[in-house]
Amino acid sequence: MLTTMTRVFLAGLAAGFGVAIPVGAIAVLVMGLAARTSFRVGAAAALGVATADGLYAAVAALGGAALVTVLTPVAGPLRVVAAVVLLALAGHTAVRALRSARPGALAGTDSTSGGPDSGSRPFAGGRGLETPPRAFAGVLALTLLNPATVVYFAALVLGRQDSAAPALPAAGAFVLGAFLASASWQLMVAGGGTMVGRVLAGPRGRLGTALVSSAIIAALAVVMVVAA
Repeated sequence: MLTTMTRVFLAGLAAGFGVAIPVGAIAVLVMGLAARTSFRVGAAAALGVATADGLYAAVAALGGAALVTVLTPVAGPLRVVAAVVLLALAGHTAVRALRSARPGALAGTDSTSGGPDSGSRPFAGGRGLETPPRAFAGVLALTLLNPATVVYFAALVLGRQDSAAPALPAAGAFVLGAFLASASWQLMVAGGGTMVGRVLAGPRGRLGTALVSSAIIAALAVVMVVAA
């Protein structure tokens, strides 16, 4: 039992890293949030991604081939919805950054930013995804708009031959492995974003980070639709 469950857990780890490591718009979003705000916000976004991956891994482990049949026809439309949301989010972030880049904000004297260190973080307001709860919920919802993830997990689950393992314990081990892999990778991405934010500590550096991340997210969203 232990050997089989360990094997299933390791399969979940491999699956989680497989879906998390390729750089896409969500990873850029997580890194950009961490760079512009704080590690707490980036970590909340990272855990939102991992939670979505874990949920889809659970759905795949428990549902199998039937869910692939149901979700495959809607994968394309949902991918388009996700791309539109990402484009809107990229545009919103860029517009807010440019509006914040007025002389008072860039000098660190913006009276609306609030907080002792807010002069160095003019874009870390309470709107959008730039608080931990909103980052978690928003990125969770965005990640759930990609049903291709559950198809990926289901294909791996169906490819395993673990009939000796009880269904629920095996599914739990697989889901736990997938969640931990996704969470560890996304938290590393958030940590990288935080380091970028510290290197580009000034308001102009954060403005550049916001604009660059918005441009990359927009480009990846377009690719998401074109490649569908």
